[in-house]
Amino acid sequence: MYNRKLFFVIAVVLTTLLCTTLNGQAASVKERMLARIPAINALKDKGTIGENNKGFLEFRSGDKSQQQLISDENKDRRSVYGAIASKQKVDATLVGQRRAKQISAKGSKGHWFQKPDGTWYKK
Repeated sequence: MYNRKLFFVIAVVLTTLLCTTLNGQAASVKERMLARIPAINALKDKGTIGENNKGFLEFRSGDKSQQQLISDENKDRRSVYGAIASKQKVDATLVGQRRAKQISAKGSKGHWFQKPDGTWYKK
């Protein structure tokens, strides 16, 4: 009886710690992504980057001076898409493609977007 209670307490504590850690990671991803928005929008405004049809940022010009910023953003997007895919029991690629459609629908005039067939257009 004592062992069951101890096991239950340990299980609850570990579950709580795991959930707290995962929520903390999700919060930090969200914070990082929010912090990048001004720099990403500036690059979109210049036409340096665009939103591809997979839900990721892609360079549109030869200026890749902000490669680390774009890599970090795409890494966080990949993480978010993976978490959503796991929760919805679908492929992360599908989540990215769905997100790409949402991004292009809400995107700003003058920014570049990639159609499902791979062609680019300026909104």
